[in-house]
Order: sequence, then structure tokens, then C-alpha cells
Amino acid sequence: MKIVVGLGNPEKKYALNFHNMGFMAADMLAQKLNVGFTDKSSLKCMLAQGFLGAEKFLIVKPTTYMNLSGEAVKAVIDYYKADVSDVIIIYDDLDIEIGKLRYRDSGSSGTHNGMKNVIAVCGTEDFKRIRIGIKKYNENIPTIDYVLSDVPKQLKEIFDTVINSAADCALDFLRGADGETLMQKYNRR
Repeated sequence: MKIVVGLGNPEKKYALNFHNMGFMAADMLAQKLNVGFTDKSSLKCMLAQGFLGAEKFLIVKPTTYMNLSGEAVKAVIDYYKADVSDVIIIYDDLDIEIGKLRYRDSGSSGTHNGMKNVIAVCGTEDFKRIRIGIKKYNENIPTIDYVLSDVPKQLKEIFDTVINSAADCALDFLRGADGETLMQKYNRR
């Protein structure tokens, strides 16, 4: 079993925020795989599932809000008795240029509070991750206001492209691509 987790905030008012890139990519992946999400409140998430060949996959969107994302990730891993090596997490990253995508096999959370919580609750940094660049285009905007603001119309096309690439990267992960392949294919774009 493989698990793709998109990080974000569950309320509609956050749907188009920079901080919801993980949710947007999870939605795009679900669309590509023709699966829909159902509420799994016992696991603190929205969950889509299916099979690619003989292998089951899950797409997870935590309903805990960003800063408590680890609760949902741990609940899903524990419930399905999954291995951390079979989990990939998609989220926004302020340290990466807008429109860029970065795949990594593991590492620190950087400045991302959602990933800080995932690492703290799960007790490991060994999560594969797809980071979507949202670097500030205006340094005068406080960080919290920036990440919780909607993507401006003039950047929509750029983000539509990178969200699609993030979903493709997750799909390649589900199909069995290794980390080196994913880095070479997606980190150069």
C-alpha cells in the first residue's frame, strides 16, 4: 500500500490559499485516478482510495488544520499498518521559488509548521515529500497573511502547472518510481 498526503486547511475559505497547495495537488491526483474523497472522521481526514494494478493506494487530506496535520498522518499510518517509506507528503514551501517543485526522500521540516507537526507526532523525518514553491513575491506581507492569502489571478496559470506536476510526481511514486528518478524528472523543471 502507498499513501499520498496533501497538507492544507479544510474550510472552503482556505481552498485557494498558498498554504493549500497540498490539498490542490491531492485533488488533482484524485481526479487523474478517478477516485473521490469521503470523510473519515475517525482518522481525522478526507480519504480517497483505489488500486493501481494490484497495489492499493490512499490519498489523504487531513481535516485537523495545517498545524496539527501529524494527528491525521499518524492515525492513517497506524490504522492501515503502513510503513513510513510508503508515504509521500505534498505541501507548500516558502523557501522555493514560485512555480518550482522539489522532491526529497527525507529531511527536516524547514519553516513549515504542518511538516513540523507531522515529524513531531510520527517521530521521524523519513517522509518522502513533494514541495511546491510559494516564495513571497512581496516581502512586506507578513508570512501568516501571505500563506493564508489566495493565489493571485496573475499567478494562477503558473500554479495550475506546478500543481499538475506535483500530482504527476505523486502518481509516479504510486507507480513505483524511486527517489532518484523522481528528483531527476521533477526537480529540474
